[in-house]
Amino acid sequence: MRASVVALLCLMLLSGCAGGGREQPPETVGEVDLQRYQGTWYELARLPMFFQRNCIRSEANYQLQADGSVAVTNRCETEDGDWQEAKGEAVPQEAGITDRLWVRFDNWFSRLFPGLTKGHYWVLYLDEGYSTALVGSPDRKYLWLLARDTEVDQATRDRLLSEAERRGHDTSELIWRQ
Repeated sequence: MRASVVALLCLMLLSGCAGGGREQPPETVGEVDLQRYQGTWYELARLPMFFQRNCIRSEANYQLQADGSVAVTNRCETEDGDWQEAKGEAVPQEAGITDRLWVRFDNWFSRLFPGLTKGHYWVLYLDEGYSTALVGSPDRKYLWLLARDTEVDQATRDRLLSEAERRGHDTSELIWRQ
């Protein structure tokens, strides 16, 4: 009896491991022309995150550097009308792969713990004109809907939401630009 219980528990454990319990990471765009991607992007919506908890409007500016890295300047406006700014750098996670980047911001924490402070910046969707994009992380905890303009029409908004949902994101928690 005891051996059969142990065997059953082992079988249950193995079957749980076989499924992995992990989702596949979301699909990315395959390639991003960083020259075309540079410039200012406005956040239309985002999933909640600690670092943007006080932001009502956010924007990011990307500038391609001679060494292939991307200088990043993120700005956000708070409800009080104050602007906060963070500067950083983005680099490909793998050489030659431009749709999956590491981003690290220059602050006291990243200087103290440089290995712990890089974040995923995966380009999940990018329209042909480089005017709208979805950016997220492989674990789906983070998602940003971005555009070159502060507003988009309903059809564009619906397409971005559909693309996010197709990649396994729950869009019900999105915080929209005010």
